[in-house]
Amino acid sequence: MMIKTIIVDDERLAREGLKQLLNDIPFIQIIGEATNADEAIQLVEKEHPDLMFLDIEMPQKTGFDLLEELIETPHVIFTTAYNEFAIKAFEVNALDYLLKPIELQRLKEATNRVKALMLDTTPKGQPEKVLQEDDQVFIRDGDKCWFVKLTEIRLIESAGNYAKIYFDKHQPLIHKTLNALDERLSPQLFFRANRQQIINLHYIDKIEPFFNAGFLIYMKDGHKIEVSRRQAVKFKEMMSL
Repeated sequence: MMIKTIIVDDERLAREGLKQLLNDIPFIQIIGEATNADEAIQLVEKEHPDLMFLDIEMPQKTGFDLLEELIETPHVIFTTAYNEFAIKAFEVNALDYLLKPIELQRLKEATNRVKALMLDTTPKGQPEKVLQEDDQVFIRDGDKCWFVKLTEIRLIESAGNYAKIYFDKHQPLIHKTLNALDERLSPQLFFRANRQQIINLHYIDKIEPFFNAGFLIYMKDGHKIEVSRRQAVKFKEMMSL
């Protein structure tokens, strides 16, 4: 398999050095480079890479700022000269954290981890069907089980490799990523508001303008959901007359 890869770093020499090292890893296919967060967002949305090597300290927006703006996030390996960001990096589910100057052996270990993960999660056979409004879903969290109408799920939140499902008075965790769930949910009922949350459109109480041309959505259960500028544009296109 080939892993479609992009490099995000404001330093040209750093990008060139990483590309030379990656030439020794046959399953890595470099499909693009970006020098800042805004370029990287456009590149991710256009090319849909599997893997992103991401610098942290960049002008205007950091690597963490970039991840906050992305909805569909590729696997991330941070590349940085600073070790003090390591804990935060793993809090945003980075697969690895490489200190500059990057050693080839560490790079191979990191990319092998990505390869193993992708081989383990590559879907086999027919894709799962998209769930519709009248469907019911089975949810299990430990010893507790529910059979829930999709329309009763008002909010889904990311919790690392898990997702928290809000319905009735329950908030069980299931071993699914938000991206995987987003692919199965009907866009007529659910909307990906941001990187961390999917909302049921039927549970929206009101909407207000928010920071940087985004929205603030008030849910009927009291949750306040921030919608980024990019997702606000999609929401308006989808919901407007």
